[in-house]
Amino acid sequence: MRVLVTGGAGFIGSRLANQLHRSGHYVRVLDDLSSGDPSQLSQGINFNRGDVRDVPKLWSLLQRVDVVYHLAARVSVPASILYPREYNEVNVGGTVSLLEACRDVGGVQRVVFASSATVYGDQDVQPVNEGMTTHPAVPYAVSKLAAEQYLFNLGRLGGYETVAVRIFNTYGPGQPLPPAHAPVIPQFVQQILGGGSVVVNGDGSQTRDFVYIDDVVEALIRAGEEPGVDGQIINVGSGEETSIRDLVETISRIVRQDANVLYNREAAGGIARLVADVTKAGRLLHYRPRVQLEAGLRKLLERDAGLRRAASGVHAPSSTHNASGGLPPMGATSTGNS
Repeated sequence: MRVLVTGGAGFIGSRLANQLHRSGHYVRVLDDLSSGDPSQLSQGINFNRGDVRDVPKLWSLLQRVDVVYHLAARVSVPASILYPREYNEVNVGGTVSLLEACRDVGGVQRVVFASSATVYGDQDVQPVNEGMTTHPAVPYAVSKLAAEQYLFNLGRLGGYETVAVRIFNTYGPGQPLPPAHAPVIPQFVQQILGGGSVVVNGDGSQTRDFVYIDDVVEALIRAGEEPGVDGQIINVGSGEETSIRDLVETISRIVRQDANVLYNREAAGGIARLVADVTKAGRLLHYRPRVQLEAGLRKLLERDAGLRRAASGVHAPSSTHNASGGLPPMGATSTGNS
């Protein structure tokens, strides 16, 4: 199978591209390197630097491609509030450009879109399933929901299959730690190891579904391969609900160091509860989350070189991290990392 991965040098994208390559597929990657790292890609993967909105470039990269995994996106919730036009241009406009190019080139059999659990917003019932009415509360979530609608509409009109995978809070070794809006798990681990303060908005009772990177990659690959998934929206999470307070306590126990936690009860903690119903993923993709949170955190410490150094006593400078619970569910802010 010949595959194109947009955003393929990012946290999830690079792991997906590498696994596809190991499985014997021909893999092309498109990434603008606003935060992606091509050194993470295996030798033999065809890397191309560029913008997902560049339709002529997409025409070239889509030649003889069977399946497209579309992960390129801006992904920071706070940044989306400040720059909604940019998020619309990249996340929606980039998706439309890709789908248009797939139609023009022909031959693409399926497009798998990395959507986001943020589209659900606050829900009265947990876990959330794919049939629920969405309540996107921030521009990032709106952009992902709009991209889903374009995906299904243009896929149907263009004659290729489409699947939207709503990914929950992904973590794992090598996840980037940008200076602003960092992913919650690696930032908490680093701050606890380094003796810094962790500031949590609200009282820490807000919950999230933290899913290990290997499980996400497995689900994405199956979304590109399994029959009978055309036009489907599929949750990919752990199915395990964890409060931010419990997350901090679990990390502290694993690293054997007390956390200096400051709860900012004056600030909103974001969505109150969010956990995935993965029943549909099990039925359509034969997906079963394999890595529970505590095991995943231990893998993170064992396999992440930066965190291993911190655990060995080479601590990062103390600083304060302000977190509401890890939305968005994916990596760093980048058009190359969804």
